[in-house]
Amino acid sequence: MPLILSPTQVGFNAREDGKFNRTFPEQAVFFKNKLNMPTEHYQDVLAAGHDRAFMVAGAMKADLLTDLKSAVDKVIRDGKSFGAFQKDFEAIVQKHGWEGWTGSDTQAGRDWRARVIYQTNLSTSYSAGRYQQMMDPGVLAALPYWKYLHNDSVHHPRPLHVEWNSTVLPHDDPWWDVHFAPNGYGCRCRIIPVDATEYEGKPAPDNGTYTFVDKQGVSHQVPMGIDYGFGYTPGKSVAQQDVPLREMMQTKLAGYEPPIGKGLAQAVNAYLADEKKGSAMATQVLAHSETDKAPAWVGLVAEPARLQRVTGIDTKGFAILLPAAAIRHSATHGATATDFDQVAHVINTGELSQSIDEAAFVAVLALGDAVLHGEFTVDTALQAVLLKSLLSHKKP
Repeated sequence: MPLILSPTQVGFNAREDGKFNRTFPEQAVFFKNKLNMPTEHYQDVLAAGHDRAFMVAGAMKADLLTDLKSAVDKVIRDGKSFGAFQKDFEAIVQKHGWEGWTGSDTQAGRDWRARVIYQTNLSTSYSAGRYQQMMDPGVLAALPYWKYLHNDSVHHPRPLHVEWNSTVLPHDDPWWDVHFAPNGYGCRCRIIPVDATEYEGKPAPDNGTYTFVDKQGVSHQVPMGIDYGFGYTPGKSVAQQDVPLREMMQTKLAGYEPPIGKGLAQAVNAYLADEKKGSAMATQVLAHSETDKAPAWVGLVAEPARLQRVTGIDTKGFAILLPAAAIRHSATHGATATDFDQVAHVINTGELSQSIDEAAFVAVLALGDAVLHGEFTVDTALQAVLLKSLLSHKKP
């Protein structure tokens, strides 16, 4: 059973009521693995979407998002105070000329926005890290119940959050799917694991729902006491497959103009390359001769206009997939497992030409002393570009 850090022994305490004297690896890794997501409105990314996406409403430029994420990452990694983040935020706003958002023209407005970014990102990453610890099999065996704790230092406490204080339920009770803290902007509640002696067998609280109408005019029933967009368990979706992340990124990419869409695609592709999705898939397929393994997602089309010129097909928002059959075929022509980590790079930066097959194209890219020659097909039904074969040979 791993060490369970005390709320006063973490590198950053999102409730701002504890010491900053230890690192919290699970929290730091969770936040570091987020992808920059350009957004115009806070409702553009909701609930579990925040597990995989870093967003700041109104921040659409890739370099602006990168600087904001780095500032938050520094706070989590080094345990910096809000004052330190506030200074970084001011410098970033001035550097990028970021304005036009509510409060951007006053010091009070900028301070408020900085605090929202600071508290929301740090409290959700803290909870995600704690969730990972609490779900460890050894921890669950010893502490199979979870307890809701309200922070009494909040100046304007939410009545229901106060009412939920000391609620103890089994860790797998559906109530936690929606009520795992934080449950709103500025919420400093937390969840801790406890043993069976604290469970009294009481049912989960049921406080009804309220109606929230989103920016599209769609009505949503939200549990009372939960801010719209906070009804989820931070970190829970990270353990799921890549499909939800891929679908979210494709949906966003399809709606962005080329400069912003390219930046998003490049960020996703860099993340997937670091994760070595291609070589991991190739290693499994070649070692076990699997025939029904789903294609691996290895990237997004960064510049659809380039592909449209050679295929005549608009590939905006298309994923890049690596089928098992293509791996086996390519391996017989000299491609190694690590070559498959370059598939998205070959498509997005290689020299493109038409293929004799309909909806197909060829991409060639020189890397070091080798040349990768890829053949691909576009599947509009799947909204994807699929590898057909990848050849690897030395430069002449």
